Amino acid sequence: MTNVIDVTDESSIHWQQEMSYGQYLQLDPLLQLQHPLSDQHDEMLFIIIHQASELWMKLCLHEAYGAAQQIQQDNLRPALKMLTRVARTQQQLINAWEVLVTMTPADYSAFRDSLGQSSGFQSYQYRELEFLLGNKNAALIEAHKGHPEHYQQLQQALNAPSLYDICIQLLSQRGFAIDQAIINRDTSQPYSANASVEAAWLKIYQHTETYWDLYELAEKLVDLEHHFQQWRFNHMKTVERIIGYKQGTGGTAGVSYLHKALALQFFPELWSVRTSI
Repeated sequence: MTNVIDVTDESSIHWQQEMSYGQYLQLDPLLQLQHPLSDQHDEMLFIIIHQASELWMKLCLHEAYGAAQQIQQDNLRPALKMLTRVARTQQQLINAWEVLVTMTPADYSAFRDSLGQSSGFQSYQYRELEFLLGNKNAALIEAHKGHPEHYQQLQQALNAPSLYDICIQLLSQRGFAIDQAIINRDTSQPYSANASVEAAWLKIYQHTETYWDLYELAEKLVDLEHHFQQWRFNHMKTVERIIGYKQGTGGTAGVSYLHKALALQFFPELWSVRTSI
């Protein structure tokens, strides 16, 4: 006997719920936030890509802070899930460049002057994410001094232990011989690779069955940095493709600055240890 599915014409449904899809997501205000300053067709693409990227970065921060809190409590199972979600979210950020590169140099130059001094360098969420992951550089928050709320938030992120600092503290709590100078270091300063930290990761990689959760943590961190580097590379090549080696908006160095950023590492021992395994 053939099953008969009663398909109701959804257009005839009288919605009486207290909250609709659009209300829950606040779509009306959200979709009214795109205001091109020129009459150029491609400026809408430029605005939406950057607004969407900021939303994805907001999620990255939400998950990464959640993971850090769980790691501090030695509760790795939920932390691993959250770090996986950060990496998947980073993939969306990477894919955004594939859409943006449909804009040609001529398309961008037609509205570039409308941007004034605004620059992606001024993204306070991006800077906070870098600080949380460990790229501490106090000079980089000076661009936000004119916005006290953002400046204070970035100062807090600069001074707080990074995600990697928290992971190293966990290694010490688990009994690994970590130099106390690293445990007690000034976390507002950039992290430098340490032999005792690499020795701990080496032991974990050599005895994965014994330290499986820490091994998984290490690989999640590697995933996160790998995706971040892919994002940086795609950013650099997109800028090179669209404006070449011109100075960036807001007076930034453009491609040359982005190229230097590719050399930065968040979790150095997790890369160097691979040579010893």
